[in-house]
Amino acid sequence: MGSCHVAHDCKIGSNNIFANGTLLAGHVVVEDYVHTAGSVAVHQFCQIGSYSFIGGGSMISQDVPKYMMVSGARAELRGLNLEGLRRNGFSSLQVREMRKAYQKIFMASDVMNGSFEDHLSQVEKMGELADSEFVLSMVKSIRASFDLGRRGICKFRNWSG
Repeated sequence: MGSCHVAHDCKIGSNNIFANGTLLAGHVVVEDYVHTAGSVAVHQFCQIGSYSFIGGGSMISQDVPKYMMVSGARAELRGLNLEGLRRNGFSSLQVREMRKAYQKIFMASDVMNGSFEDHLSQVEKMGELADSEFVLSMVKSIRASFDLGRRGICKFRNWSG
């Protein structure tokens, strides 16, 4: 849409929607089926995962994992992009599995106990979640954001990891 900017060396996937005023700094990676609302800015070297949604007026300074919804002046994770998943044909079972994994990772009552890696590992070992390609893809996307040279992920509202 109007007044969007894609800077140098960005990699843009397929079927994305960039609303008015979406600004991507250099070296940003945007995977597939990403939707931004208006007046979004993405810091250089960030990666935006497939099927994610960025709320209007958000400033993205860290990675957005696959399937997530973020918003805020300093964008924070707000949950899964449930509407985007539904519109793109994900089954209710697949969404339930991803939602359960999200809750185990970011909303568990013991989120302050144990490391963030422990929460990711628990999800990977949980019966039905361990069999879900979408859950494993989400966990892989989160983990990759902490690789050397990456920026980490947008914070969860009550999370300081």
